[in-house]
Amino acid sequence: MKVFLSYSQRDTVVARKIADGLRRQGLAVWVPEEEILPGDNWAGRISQALNECDAMVALLTANTPSSSNVQWEIGFALGNKAYSHRVIPVLVGSEAQSPAQAVPWILERFRVIRLSEPGQTDRTVDEIVETLAAAA
Repeated sequence: MKVFLSYSQRDTVVARKIADGLRRQGLAVWVPEEEILPGDNWAGRISQALNECDAMVALLTANTPSSSNVQWEIGFALGNKAYSHRVIPVLVGSEAQSPAQAVPWILERFRVIRLSEPGQTDRTVDEIVETLAAAA
């Protein structure tokens, strides 16, 4: 299974940890900063990747509401039958650190995986993998 990792550029550190953990679990992970080279057509590469992936993990933080890219990527995945039951929202930070608006309105009814401590990704990665396996 190929997973598209959607996140704000300001959340690159935690995105790398999640991507590394998913790869250790045997998943192929598409991370924009690793795949898009200088001079590439950013929108074209993102669109191509979204069409090639089977699932999305969307990292939701206080930075998410200001990232039009994350909003667009989530909208694409939710409108694509190939992603049915395979859009996994991960809320990063404790309840005190994660404002309610970190979860886009379109994901409010989704079960959200919480990553309270960004340094403690192993349990979260396991939960993501279990969720994707159940949806397969």
